[in-house]
Amino acid sequence: MIGIEVKAAETVRTDDFRGLRLLQRRLGDRFHAGFVLCSGEQSGSFGDGMTCLPISALWTS
Repeated sequence: MIGIEVKAAETVRTDDFRGLRLLQRRLGDRFHAGFVLCSGEQSGSFGDGMTCLPISALWTS
């Protein structure tokens, strides 16, 4: 399972992954990755399978 959250903000902070980390703890090995989609242009890793991506990544390669 993967978790996805969408934020209207242009920047993503570690705290924005709070809900996804809770889901990760509850699902254990069934949880594969967590993504926060934001309105900014930056992507990055937040460790332990957590990644932020711009919403535009949904329609661009």
